[in-house]
Amino acid sequence: MFYRLKTDFRLSIITLLATSGLLGITPFAVMRFLQGNILAGVVDLIIMLFITACMVYAWASGDTARSGFFMAVVACAGAVTAGAVVGEAGLFWLYPCLVTSFFLTEPRYAIFINMAAVVALMVHGVAFSSTVQMWSFAATAVVVSCCALAFAHRNEDQRERLAHLATIDPLTGVKNRRSMDEELSVATASAARTGISYGLVLLDIDHFKKVNDAHGHSVGDEVLKDLVALIGQNIRKSDQLFRFGGEEFVLLMSGVDQAGLRAVMHNLQQIMHKFLKHPGGKVTASFGVALLKNGEAPEDWLVRADEALYKAKSSGRDQIVYAEEVDSGETAAEPA
Repeated sequence: MFYRLKTDFRLSIITLLATSGLLGITPFAVMRFLQGNILAGVVDLIIMLFITACMVYAWASGDTARSGFFMAVVACAGAVTAGAVVGEAGLFWLYPCLVTSFFLTEPRYAIFINMAAVVALMVHGVAFSSTVQMWSFAATAVVVSCCALAFAHRNEDQRERLAHLATIDPLTGVKNRRSMDEELSVATASAARTGISYGLVLLDIDHFKKVNDAHGHSVGDEVLKDLVALIGQNIRKSDQLFRFGGEEFVLLMSGVDQAGLRAVMHNLQQIMHKFLKHPGGKVTASFGVALLKNGEAPEDWLVRADEALYKAKSSGRDQIVYAEEVDSGETAAEPA
């Protein structure tokens, strides 16, 4: 629960607004029923029910885009209704709704919702004691909306920057291990749901420490970047490359069978032999390859690829070993 709130910003906003709305509206609903203002009490009750429904839907479905949009509509419509029913005192409820709408849904929708809410109150007119008050309210509502738009845009930009820093390897520009863990979970779930096959390749540059020791870390960094560029040019757009750590990388491929995977790996190895070099000569890599098994957990899948990689390195390096061969007790690695 707390993990979802930490990682899903819009879900956290939906939850915060719903909780705040329930805590804030409930006392007024009770008071209005006690005072005999049944209509206002019913309006408050309906607003709370719709807000609660939006929050429950967001948690149950994970669809924060729709639930956020509908919550923004419900909140602003509820504030407009409150202003129409209870008069001037209801106007104050619209201001927090104008702000949070930009965090609940896309800016273009939030602008439309906010404008519609303000115009609806102005057309109804009952909540205002004078024309001056009405236009003053409209002006302040526009200012609040503009400030909220600017803040929401700035906040979204900063969140995207932080997400990029948290998920991208700064040297090579590919996704890092954190992203890999998430994508492996997505892949296993997709395989279980759709039956699509997935292949996992764990590759390790052979004798990379010697490259750093003999030619310096700057040359080693260039080798890593050249490797990433070379792989990126020879895989599909749907395939994903991750830096696992140091000189180890993980390649995730979808829709591949054993024969296709072997063809891809053979081609990739030959391309590396031809084009991947450093001042001291060619650069080779060892590969551990595993097809996802039915119902297999991401960590078990990765372990099988890692065991195949270990076998490739212990067999002389510059080898391709398939986890299925290791599982069946076969020991022959695919030579260079």
